[in-house]
Amino acid sequence: MIRACLVPLAGVAAFLAAFPVASAQDTLPAVHVIATGGTISNTGGNRLTGDELVKSVPGIERVARVTVEQFTNVASGSITQTNWRDLALRINELYRTRAELRGIVVTHGTDTMEETAYFLDVTVASCRPVIVTGAMRQATAIGADGPANLFDAISTAASPSAEGRGTMVLLNDEIFAARDVTKIHTTRPDAFGAPTRGPLGDVTRRVEFYHPAPRATCGQPQFALTPTTVFPRVDIVYAYLGADSVIVQALVDAGAKGIVVAGAGAGATTPAQSAALRRARERGVAIVTASRTGSGSVGSGGGRGQQGQAPQLNAGDLTPQKARIRLMLALTQSTDPGEVVRLFTER
Repeated sequence: MIRACLVPLAGVAAFLAAFPVASAQDTLPAVHVIATGGTISNTGGNRLTGDELVKSVPGIERVARVTVEQFTNVASGSITQTNWRDLALRINELYRTRAELRGIVVTHGTDTMEETAYFLDVTVASCRPVIVTGAMRQATAIGADGPANLFDAISTAASPSAEGRGTMVLLNDEIFAARDVTKIHTTRPDAFGAPTRGPLGDVTRRVEFYHPAPRATCGQPQFALTPTTVFPRVDIVYAYLGADSVIVQALVDAGAKGIVVAGAGAGATTPAQSAALRRARERGVAIVTASRTGSGSVGSGGGRGQQGQAPQLNAGDLTPQKARIRLMLALTQSTDPGEVVRLFTER
């Protein structure tokens, strides 16, 4: 099974030339891999373990001292909010207790990869990096991209230049900020992009970032979690021609504490949706307006949160799915409208 994953890796020989063969005296950087499943582990019948994935990557022993743990082994659509919480807490624990770690790599399915990466970006309390990677082709497919992506992810996690950049996504030789990245194609190996800001860097002959690290306060998470953190219900409503009030009303009746609108253009909704959202806000539901377009900004991210009135916010350039995560986390910290606005807008 593992042998099927040993596909040629383009550029590996050139990349490895930058790493001398380790002697007994050499101390390579330590990188920890947390495997959660996804296409990178899928063989079409069974799933490879994290250990098997790492062993399928030739030459990785010359880049880092790699340890592995199996967190889950499922498709990314099966990842839950509880998984998110426990994964963030586990990464925080590893960084707190293993001072020798240079970085952590999370293997993950690509369908919800950008959501998990963004969640980790705002909940991990360390300046050391988290690199989320996966594959667009199964481990047994012709031209499987998993080994190369994992090699690059471990190399990036081992690089001192990755420090202070938070959580990143790496696929197809490109490194993206978790906040900016989104999946832009259903099947191709270059399925990820950052339409508004572009990639942070790439991995070709070496790990290269295009700009200095910006994270001056990277040691503190934007949102603190505990093992008992419970996430409120926050849903996404899609705007489209002729949309009525039914979905919004159903979500309010189901107990939603927040609704994110994937609006048309710069956040437009139909008259019926707008009226339903006003009624939802009157019932205490926080409303965030985002865009379904995939790039650009909806307002500045500011909003209204007067005492006794549910917040009305703009997502800025966050996608609807990331705006949902941010609103959900803000609501775990406070129910005061003004404080929710502050938590959502301060980055």
